Amino acid sequence: MGERTERVKIKGWRKIAAATWSHPNDPQIYGDLEIDATPLLDFMEEAQRATGVKLTITHMVGKAIGHALAEHSELNVRLYRGHFVPRESVDIFFIVSAEAGAELSGVKVVNTDKKAVVEIANELADRASKIRTGTDEEFGKTKSMLAKTPTKLLHFSMRVAAWITTDRDKDLKKRGLPRQPFGSAMITSVGMFGIQHAYAPLSPYYRIPFLVLVGEVTDKPVVVDGEVVVRPMLTLAATMDHRYVDGFHAAKLARHVREYCDEPKRFEPPLE
Repeated sequence: MGERTERVKIKGWRKIAAATWSHPNDPQIYGDLEIDATPLLDFMEEAQRATGVKLTITHMVGKAIGHALAEHSELNVRLYRGHFVPRESVDIFFIVSAEAGAELSGVKVVNTDKKAVVEIANELADRASKIRTGTDEEFGKTKSMLAKTPTKLLHFSMRVAAWITTDRDKDLKKRGLPRQPFGSAMITSVGMFGIQHAYAPLSPYYRIPFLVLVGEVTDKPVVVDGEVVVRPMLTLAATMDHRYVDGFHAAKLARHVREYCDEPKRFEPPLE
C-alpha cells in the first residue's frame, strides 16, 4: 500500500477562491498573432490614392479572416446537436459604434472572402452610417425588440432567439431576428483607443468558433535578416471556442491570416 497522505484544509485566498468559483466549464481559449503591418499600410495608402476609399486595419484584417476561413471550410461551420453544420458562405460580423459612439452594434458582411476589401469598406460605411442615424431597417427592428423586452425576460429571450435563428436556421428578419446574425466569425477593434493588446469575450449567443480583436499598430523593434529594425507591428488577439478550434486549427488559420497580411495585393483585384 502507498503512503497515506492527509487532507490539507484550504485557507486564506484559496479558500475565498474556492467559495467564489465552481469547476471550470468555459470552452474559451486565447491566442494572439503579431504581424508586421507594413504591407497592409502600404496597400491601404495605395488603395486610397487609386479609389478614394479610406481603408482601415480592421477592414484589412476582416478580409484576411475571410480568406483564412475560405481556405479552411471545416471551421466555417456551426455546432448543432453534436454535429458540425457547414455554412453556406463566409460571413464576417464587424462590430461598429452607434448612438454617437455610446453604443455598439454590428454589420454582417456576406461573402467576405469573395469581396474586394474596398467593397467591404464601402458596405460597412453605408450600413454604419444608417445605424448611427437610425435609418437602418434591420438594426431598427432589432433595437425595438430589445427595448420592448423586460430585463427579467431578456436572458431567456436571447437564448430562444439564438436557438431559432442560428441553431434552427430560421429567418425572422421582419421581427428583428435575422437568420445567422453573427455569421462565421466576428471582428472588433480597440486600436482607435490606443490599446495594443486585449481579448474580447465570446458570448454563448454568437454560435461562432472565434472572435478577433484588433489592437493599435505601434512601432516596435524587431529582428529582420539578423538586424534589429523598427517596424509598425499589429497584434491580433483571438478568443476561440475550444469545441470548434484546437491548436492545430488555430495554427492553420493563423498561417493564412498572415499570408494575406504579408501580401494583400496578391489576393485583391486591381485597384481602380
